Amino acid sequence: MKNELYGKDILDLTELTTEQIMEIIELAVEMKKKPSDYADSLKGKILGMVFAKASTRTRLSFEAGMLQLGGHAIVLNSQDSQIGRGEPIKDTANVMSGYLDSIMIRTYEDAEVAALAENSTIPVINGLTDLHHPCQCLADLQTIYEWKKTFNDVNLVYIGDGNNVAHSLLIGGAKVGLNVAVASPKGFEPAAHIVSQAKELAKETGAVITITDNPDSVTGSADFIYTDTWASMGQEEDKAIRESVFLPDYQVNDSMMQAGASDCKFMHCLPAYRGSEVTASVIDGPQSIIYQEAENRLHAQKALMFKLMKADA
Repeated sequence: MKNELYGKDILDLTELTTEQIMEIIELAVEMKKKPSDYADSLKGKILGMVFAKASTRTRLSFEAGMLQLGGHAIVLNSQDSQIGRGEPIKDTANVMSGYLDSIMIRTYEDAEVAALAENSTIPVINGLTDLHHPCQCLADLQTIYEWKKTFNDVNLVYIGDGNNVAHSLLIGGAKVGLNVAVASPKGFEPAAHIVSQAKELAKETGAVITITDNPDSVTGSADFIYTDTWASMGQEEDKAIRESVFLPDYQVNDSMMQAGASDCKFMHCLPAYRGSEVTASVIDGPQSIIYQEAENRLHAQKALMFKLMKADA
């Protein structure tokens, strides 16, 4: 019997119900504990990975994940393929659908991922775009769940640029009932339409979504404090300007961590820049769970791929 996720596209997590996200998280936890139980579950399946943006964790976790599930992964850099020469996305999508069982794409424009999904007959996974980072969010949710065993009455506070990571945390948090607060300087807030979307989704789960420019107003209740680089890929030329805006109020430091709950944990999707968005004493300190979080990219994506590519999952 075909499972409910088989063949779905995952572009921004809105495609998934609360129950489906929880299934993925619980499966990821199980796969992490008993990897050998799933060693041949995607035997013969092939994932195509398209990269327009540089990658460390996305490539390693997806490729290692497919190998651990008994499948294969093929890397296709856009600059080394016909995609980089302007081949119509319709042609690329149809050809790849004939060769592969799923596509993961890491690129800039969300419209490119949407067009690829629209023209493909196999599931397309958004590995990162300018607006969304859904697979990172699944790993983040798994990490929080491993610590708390629930999302009810759990508070995640994101400090910094209202970027793709913040967007996905808002959507994913709203979906599972996790309270999410985002503190960003004026002019660097999350996109208004995504905030509205998250608040609408939160009505179904009871999650509290908060947007503020005052970190002090939200860190006091934080169970997890999360940050990301202030200059995402493509914004490197603005790094100095952004630092002048974000420092010192939006830097996660020891005093900010101490303001949170007694067992407050620090999270970061990496890469991190010590001395900018976070101090070395925090990211390398006892409250930091960044490497658990990074490892969970592997497990969460294995669970997702298993659900998308195995009919009887």
